[in-house]
Amino acid sequence: MEIKLEHVTKKIKGVPVLQDVTKTFTGGCIYGLSGKNGCGKTMLMRTMAGLIYPTSGAVKINGKTLGKDISFPPSMGLLIENPAFLRGYTGLENLEILAKVQGGVPQDEIRATLEQVGLDPDDKRKYYKYSLGMRQRLGIAAAIMGKPDIILLDEPINAIDAEGVSVIRDAIRALMDDERIIIIACHDKEEMEYMADTVLHMSEGRLEEEA
Repeated sequence: MEIKLEHVTKKIKGVPVLQDVTKTFTGGCIYGLSGKNGCGKTMLMRTMAGLIYPTSGAVKINGKTLGKDISFPPSMGLLIENPAFLRGYTGLENLEILAKVQGGVPQDEIRATLEQVGLDPDDKRKYYKYSLGMRQRLGIAAAIMGKPDIILLDEPINAIDAEGVSVIRDAIRALMDDERIIIIACHDKEEMEYMADTVLHMSEGRLEEEA
């Protein structure tokens, strides 16, 4: 698996939010994106996911250009900002619906994914009664369910307590194999050191590898 960014630039109303980003992400590695709010981390995630297209440059997934050869990465899990779930359904029911849309994930795997992020699949509470931390965990579960080839997580530990952070860290690590690409954006630099194999820093829309 490979994601290749070739001189990716994105402008919004003439203002560059991504500037000449060139980087190749390969399978078998957890990448961390660090940087202040507004530095371009979320915009880069959206671009790699095919949710927006660059003003210039190209994003290639295994050699296929997003927006030209394919619309979206064929196997991708995504957590960006506030994930949308059905308020009147439980966590398990929400993931069951999502699994059907994605083409089917076995019931036992859905339940295991919830347990992996620290949620009880038999919890009868509806989503609207979930705490912020529980909602975040469900968003992560939705992103990793089915073990997609590419997993993009934007600020996955927001609103999660210290014990929960350890659970999420273990869940992410358990997904790693030689082919899968996992990219995590996180403003907590210390936590990034725990979760990522390679840390990249973003500043004013530019990407650089940290020493």
